Amino acid sequence: MSRRIAVLVSGGGTNLQALIDAQARGGLGGGTIAAVISSKEGAYALERAARAGIPAYVMPRGDFPDSRAMTVALRDKLRALDIDLVVLAGFMHILTEELIAAYPNAILNVHPALIPAFCGAGYYGLKVHEAALAYGVKLTGATVHFVSAEPDGGPVILQRAVEIRAGDTPEALQRRVMEEAEWQILPRAVALFCQGRLAVEGRTVHILGGTP
Repeated sequence: MSRRIAVLVSGGGTNLQALIDAQARGGLGGGTIAAVISSKEGAYALERAARAGIPAYVMPRGDFPDSRAMTVALRDKLRALDIDLVVLAGFMHILTEELIAAYPNAILNVHPALIPAFCGAGYYGLKVHEAALAYGVKLTGATVHFVSAEPDGGPVILQRAVEIRAGDTPEALQRRVMEEAEWQILPRAVALFCQGRLAVEGRTVHILGGTP
């Protein structure tokens, strides 16, 4: 049975494109991107969806009085679309517990650092890479995790390290983390979910059937 995937976006949609490309080569484990939902009018991710023939919807944050109202509307939309897996791909809003309760261990997020480093409230976009460079770490990377009530606090599914180089700027590091980590592990995690190969036990995610 094909799993129906919804990808939530707010901006350019580079991670969405990685998923679209993976789907085109049969790399989503039988899953299908059934919807793209943007929190922002005019987001370039919507063009990516249109080019791929994926139905797209806009639910601007400003249309709702608070995060809870937006989350409830989003949950109802996902249910109406018969979605099995929700992927946050550069979605820049905190979701409240209504969505997490509706999709337990069925919401994935990609974060541009090796959680638990440089994560949680306030760590997003270039801020993550600025923090890694300011701290002087030698390795950073990306993490795909299940979404829980705590920002960036859900069980870790996959991680990939990226070496920090002398002279790196936040922008250069961001691009390399995308290319070498995010665009690799996000489609893989989605495929593992769609294949039924992820089992959550406490904070640990077991990958069934061998290495990913």
